[in-house]
Amino acid sequence: MVEEVHLDPQRTWCPTADCQTVCHIAASEPRAPVPVECPACHLTFCSSCKEAWHLQHLCQENQPTPVPTEQGSLIGTETEAPIKQCPVCRIYIERNEGCAQMMCKNCKHTFCWYCLQNLDNDIFLRHYDRGPCRNKLGHSRASVMWNRTQVVGILVGLGIIALVTSPLLLVASPCIICCICKSCRSKKKNHSPPTT
Repeated sequence: MVEEVHLDPQRTWCPTADCQTVCHIAASEPRAPVPVECPACHLTFCSSCKEAWHLQHLCQENQPTPVPTEQGSLIGTETEAPIKQCPVCRIYIERNEGCAQMMCKNCKHTFCWYCLQNLDNDIFLRHYDRGPCRNKLGHSRASVMWNRTQVVGILVGLGIIALVTSPLLLVASPCIICCICKSCRSKKKNHSPPTT
């Protein structure tokens, strides 16, 4: 259902965090924003940017953009905003405090709260080691190092298990096959009709 709505140009999700109703978009010129009214909460929002309907403004003018400073950090209200939209499905997400690594409950996309960069493949959280989001994860350096150690430990453990079990399975496979064959033969003997 989620994929169907995302792929359908005539439907969209209500951007209200508590609502999540499927709304129908009226036919219009290609890519022309139109007002959409949610049938459940009656919010009227823009079909293009999902903000409150703004007849007099273009969508780009309606959304503030972060401004990079000389040091590469971001300034302005957007970086400190408590509510932002998921960069993939555009659903509203609220962050009160805690970790800056966010996962959207709607589409399961993982991203950085500050710059909205994709973190789906960043299992070591290297994004917070450099750039404008350096040291903004919301955890101590020791906590981040412990997390990385755990991830490496899990990967090494899985590798050792694979190395140890591979030869054992190779050695045991003839015995397993033999046992299966014996059990098959015994079942055939039990089910075969008596000969006269």
